[in-house]
Amino acid sequence: MDFKKDFPMLNNDIIYFDNAATSLKPKCVIDAITDYYYNYSSNAHRGDYKLSVKASNKFEDTRRKVKEFINADSEKEIVFTSGATESLNMIVSCFFKDILKENDEVITTKSEHASVILPWFNLENEKGIKVKFVSLDENYCLDENTVISMISDKTKVIVLSHITNVIGDIRNIKAIASEAHKRGIYVVVDASQSIGHINVDVKDMGADFLAFSAHKMLGPTGVGVLYGKEEFLKKFKPFKFGGGMNISFNSPKEIEYKDLPYKLEAGTQNIDGVIGLGTAIDYINKIGIKEIERIDNELKEYLIEKLKKLDNIILYNEKAKSSLVIFNVKGVFSQDTALYLDKYNIAIRSGSHCAKKLEDELGISNTCRISLYFYNTKEEIDRLIDALNNKNILEESIGV
Repeated sequence: MDFKKDFPMLNNDIIYFDNAATSLKPKCVIDAITDYYYNYSSNAHRGDYKLSVKASNKFEDTRRKVKEFINADSEKEIVFTSGATESLNMIVSCFFKDILKENDEVITTKSEHASVILPWFNLENEKGIKVKFVSLDENYCLDENTVISMISDKTKVIVLSHITNVIGDIRNIKAIASEAHKRGIYVVVDASQSIGHINVDVKDMGADFLAFSAHKMLGPTGVGVLYGKEEFLKKFKPFKFGGGMNISFNSPKEIEYKDLPYKLEAGTQNIDGVIGLGTAIDYINKIGIKEIERIDNELKEYLIEKLKKLDNIILYNEKAKSSLVIFNVKGVFSQDTALYLDKYNIAIRSGSHCAKKLEDELGISNTCRISLYFYNTKEEIDRLIDALNNKNILEESIGV
């Protein structure tokens, strides 16, 4: 099936291989956002007139779609945020900051995104908790048995990406969570790279908390989701205070907050963004997550096969199962490679990819990253390979 017609950006003769940073937006998502501004632009949960009621209904309909998409128990467990970064910070600031004590341990890895690690580093500075890193295997992937072997009587939280944003390894969260819960340990999952690519089922994997961003799954920027089991979200202290999250505030001692999820959604929300997320979920469901995963895998295998035939390419994560590939061109700095490919209208990512601790494991701080999605094609990969197979790439990249 040709998906390109659904994505206006792809009419610009661009080959877009930076989907892990942000995905492209299908026309139906763009149209849904435009429709809001053209036809019923009003505040949600604020008015009794029909325009506001329609905005409110559309907003809450997305909450239902998210709940079903990740198989949560209740819409109360779905909190809208500005993105995965805010969601992950809220988990630490609104919940764990009050229950963790000095020398409590949090287990993670050095291949995590900054948004996964930094909130816990901040809590270590503030409260004296200890962040412990699990070693990766020879392919820079995470073995669930290594995680389990790191658990001690001081371990209180395990925080991991479902799929990491550089290596792209898919973690066995279910096995880790099963063992963690036997010992009363919380499991926090960043699903930013898995959502919209593979099935994300919070009940099956056993996540206590999960975060993701809409813009990595065909939705707009500025919208994210915080999922938490209701019993834990009830204990959250509000992250922000203002309209929409309170019932009354007669005095400092007489404040009554709304029930979940509204007590955690102060102020006017990103209404058009949430509506766009709902439309993105509809689009993904129409294709089918299994079909998206199949296409991703087929493209990844094709890309790896082609790259391995080039003698100027260093591959770092051939064994990872997701649709991310990191590499370097021998003798060429990663940013220079990216600038060189841009001359051919090929967009890839270069640098540390917000995972700066990974250098300790990988031994190099800067790589090129290709992140595929179902609307990419083998023909696009062939054009990439042709560009990388240039005998003068070193000279041309230096001269960009």
